[in-house]
Amino acid sequence: MALLDFFNFENITFLMAILISVMNAVLVVLFARKCFQILQISGYKIKGYNIWLKDTKAKYISRLAMLAFLSLCCILVVNFLFDSYHENHLYSYLGLVFYVYFAIVFVVHANKVPQKTPLVQTRRMARLTTLLFLVASLISFALIWLSTVYIPFLRFGIVALTPLLTPILVPLIHFCLIPLEKLIRNNYIARAKKKFAKMEGLTVIGITGSYGKTSVKYILNKMLAYKFNVCITPHSFNTPMGITKVILKYLKKENEILIAEMGAKEVGDIKYLCDIVKPHHAIITGISSQHFETFGSIENIAKTKNELIQSLPENGIAVINCDNQQSTKLFNECGLKNKFAVNDKDSCVKLENIKITSEGSKFDLVYNKKSQPAKTILLGRHNLRNIQIAACLAVNLGVSLEDIAKALEEVEYIPHRLEPSVNGNVTILDDSYSANEEGVKSALEVLKTFEGKKICVTPGLVELGEKEFEVNENYGKLLGETCDYVIIVNKINQQALQKGIESTKIKKENVFYVENLELAKSHIPEITKAQTKFVVLFANDLPDNYT
Repeated sequence: MALLDFFNFENITFLMAILISVMNAVLVVLFARKCFQILQISGYKIKGYNIWLKDTKAKYISRLAMLAFLSLCCILVVNFLFDSYHENHLYSYLGLVFYVYFAIVFVVHANKVPQKTPLVQTRRMARLTTLLFLVASLISFALIWLSTVYIPFLRFGIVALTPLLTPILVPLIHFCLIPLEKLIRNNYIARAKKKFAKMEGLTVIGITGSYGKTSVKYILNKMLAYKFNVCITPHSFNTPMGITKVILKYLKKENEILIAEMGAKEVGDIKYLCDIVKPHHAIITGISSQHFETFGSIENIAKTKNELIQSLPENGIAVINCDNQQSTKLFNECGLKNKFAVNDKDSCVKLENIKITSEGSKFDLVYNKKSQPAKTILLGRHNLRNIQIAACLAVNLGVSLEDIAKALEEVEYIPHRLEPSVNGNVTILDDSYSANEEGVKSALEVLKTFEGKKICVTPGLVELGEKEFEVNENYGKLLGETCDYVIIVNKINQQALQKGIESTKIKKENVFYVENLELAKSHIPEITKAQTKFVVLFANDLPDNYT
């Protein structure tokens, strides 16, 4: 067949090529869901996408390669057995049945894998998906066309190789759409700024830090609500488009304060957010090696958090959790008059007479030599620090100690942040949202306050770069010293945790190694079948870019 003779609507091969190309494009879009998910949770930054490929050793690409290899083998066997290279031969389509079957099995299995942060079908994702569908259709058709002319023995079977293109096509179309996305993003931001300009009395509070942002945000909201009409960014809406959406959709004329949680994974991320919301006051909840892998150094992390302080006006209030050298240095370099350090020795709001139990904490709030009894159901010493941080800003905005104490009694458990529940003889402590060095220590301290046998389910700590092995080895020591049973999820930190655990006296048979969280959960009923009390701590859950 000549190269251009293929394009003939009376040619059944041409029509089938169109149909199969469309069908294959749908499959490619389904294959790409995992890639799209990683791109989305990486803030649409290719750096995060590349880190996923590196950290997982391109495991997903290997699965796609196996799919392509098995499908192609089956197609070649069918074509050989039925001599199906003849034009319009019915059996030339038979081999595709195997490809479609393997593809469906692959997609179904992928969808069954539990996801911590599922793919969100936003308008941007719809644009990416549509472009991928069109590109995949064109590529599939071109491959079938060339194969029919030059490799007639393979013909339609060539589409079995297209899954291999998926991890390449996703970043490619992402780059193609960047100019359009910038225009759309700038339009949204311009609308948000226009709305801001009409709300002259609005006070904006920015909250950033390596940990504790969401907890402090919810606690502060309860405190300020006694004096102001407050709007907060819900859940973890801490990206440019997330905050912009909140401004356009949730911010009302009657709101007096906007509390904006600000997330970052690279230098400049916080500055970009500050250019949008123009914060008046700031809270830095702490600085640690969290996201060290994307920042590259602890200095870059501190520099990025400091972008929030640098954006404040001269009369702005800055509250900084000075629990380590980096945050203390940042506080000392801050040139604002209204700056407040929160630490164990010297804070404008102090917590005294602290009593921590498995049901929460009781303490006295002390400010300007005045004392107010308070209590909270929130668990852990780290939540006392979160309360102290929030209270420090609240009192400086005019909220009384009495109202702060009332607010603390109204604060509910924050989802997946040491959130307790009881099932028979088993108490569950869900601390699966995220984890850092200080957070896991605090979670294990909370675990100690409960009666019964202690079980911890954890994959260890991630996104720590070159420090990851050392940190997880130390974490393993704490696990072995605190727990009766440990279930280690995934292999990513297994060696480091194991090394730490082996230095303690915990029984080897009480340490389990499993591939995923579902398998970990299946071990728990067997361990807890004895008629005694058990406490299970789910400490951290691997981000989807580690699976």
